[in-house]
Amino acid sequence: MLSNKKLAIDFDGTIVEDAYPSIGKPKIFAFETLKKLQSEGYRLILWTYRHGKSLEEAVEFCRKNGVEFYAVNSSFEGEIFDDETQSRKIDADLFIDDRNLGGFPGWGEIYNIITERIEFRVEGGEVLAYSKMKKEKKRGLFW
Repeated sequence: MLSNKKLAIDFDGTIVEDAYPSIGKPKIFAFETLKKLQSEGYRLILWTYRHGKSLEEAVEFCRKNGVEFYAVNSSFEGEIFDDETQSRKIDADLFIDDRNLGGFPGWGEIYNIITERIEFRVEGGEVLAYSKMKKEKKRGLFW
């Protein structure tokens, strides 16, 4: 089943190693995962601090690695931002960023979280998927 969900994805530290304003090396499985998500119908939005020439370089780097975005720093292609009538927050179903609470879990874990709709939590500075955590045994009828 194809998805039509929009994923807002950061560039530096998420798709590539953080080397801003240069472009770092691609994160392990970043482009493979992004292409797989696109093939499953997810609409990818590049949501980054970059602008101007450094943004153009990031978009071109992704294009050369096989990823074309649904939109760049906007909710949809061609959107004209008007700060008088719009919020700066974009319309996306999920935001993927290395500065997430608990850090960046890696592209394999991200793919599983998205496609299997896995809930997760942060524990000890680490992102843990509920499906991978030890379940506590109930001690009584209500606890």
